[in-house]
Amino acid sequence: MEFLTSLSDGKQFAIQLIIVLICLFYGAKKGGIALGLLGGIGIFVLTFLFHVKPGKPAIDVIFTILCVVVASATLLSSGGLDVMLQIAERILRRNPKFLTILAPFVTWFLTILCGTGHVVYTMMPIIYDIAIKNGIRPERPMAASSISSQMGIICSPVSVAVVSLTAMLLAPNVTHIQGFDGYVDLLKITIPSGAFGVLCVGIFSWFRGKDLDKDPIFQEKLKDPKFKEYVYGENKTLLGVELPTIQWTAMWIFLGAIALVAILGIFSDLRPAFDNGKGVMKPMSMVAVIQMFMLMAGSALVIFTKVKVSDIGNNAIFKSGMIAMVAVFGISWMADSMFAVHTPMLKTALGDVVKELPWTYAIMLLLISKFVNSQAAALAAFVPLALGIGVEPGIIVAFSAACYGYYILPTYPSDLATIQFDRSGTTHIGKFVINHSFIIPGLIGVSTSCVAGYVLALVAGYI
Repeated sequence: MEFLTSLSDGKQFAIQLIIVLICLFYGAKKGGIALGLLGGIGIFVLTFLFHVKPGKPAIDVIFTILCVVVASATLLSSGGLDVMLQIAERILRRNPKFLTILAPFVTWFLTILCGTGHVVYTMMPIIYDIAIKNGIRPERPMAASSISSQMGIICSPVSVAVVSLTAMLLAPNVTHIQGFDGYVDLLKITIPSGAFGVLCVGIFSWFRGKDLDKDPIFQEKLKDPKFKEYVYGENKTLLGVELPTIQWTAMWIFLGAIALVAILGIFSDLRPAFDNGKGVMKPMSMVAVIQMFMLMAGSALVIFTKVKVSDIGNNAIFKSGMIAMVAVFGISWMADSMFAVHTPMLKTALGDVVKELPWTYAIMLLLISKFVNSQAAALAAFVPLALGIGVEPGIIVAFSAACYGYYILPTYPSDLATIQFDRSGTTHIGKFVINHSFIIPGLIGVSTSCVAGYVLALVAGYI
């Protein structure tokens, strides 16, 4: 295709960007695994028609997804997750008046522990039941909890997003931040800023919408006995259920693995050191540590809890994780191929803008996250480009929370599931689609987290 390859860099980039966006939009519309599959079309067009050298897919990210998902899915099959949920439910039912504040923190913390936001599905029926039985508008805690569960990903020591972002910031060809040693230093920014964002989401949600007894639409629906029975009928609870000791053992095995990962992240001297090829001894990377310990955690669960191995590959966490893995592979390969060849041009065109207006980085990352519906995939696709065009690594750390933008349209599984779990109908998608229950809590949570992250990064001397 000599015609295409003879075009200027700018024109080639514009055409390639349109092709990539078409693949992303169509893949997102189809949902699920299609997002990754469409990346194959994009990489074919780039290589065969534009003669772009194939880039490198985010292999470390993909393998980390695999290891974390397998461990979390094994935890689910072993019953260990039920123990966590029972503890969480006990906290919420003891303090129903503060449900709208506490529930988002509970789902956020569960995500931090498990490394995936998909654990929120099992909490939603419980949150709904507590809300409706105490006269609380279910939309308030439920929408906030769905948003907060996804905000926990960039705060989790075992999440793919945290590990991949750390690896990119510490890559050999990147200017390292003074005083930033990676993994733990990133969490020192993301965890407190994330907690502040979750608090802001809860405070806003406390006052949103009308109380159920003052909502004329809801009260009119209640006149129908069938609707009233549907709304108040089913009681979802884990309280009073005596969980066997082996399920508690499963939970402690998983939490023990996370604790060991955190310790090894803090104390790098505890990790084996190897020659980096230049005669310098470097501790084993945290990417390898997390992959190793997650596989070990899954192995320990299989050995000591007698989990049925055939169930692991069939549960919701495993299936959603495998879909995420395919999506990251296709997207990261396509994006790396396109941006690598055009980085010099983009640096010239956008470098000064991003340096003068650093918040534009956060907005671009937010939009890319919506396109790819994955925080890890958004980081894998955009951070290398951002570093290449001159964005300061400290800015990337400060605005880490901006990798969560897929609440903008209500297409993500956790949001759709939340709507279904709210039998009162208060959690909803509006007439214009964009006016749904999640967008304002999402904007508040991410924006306040970014502001807090920027302040913390300034204090830490990263900016």
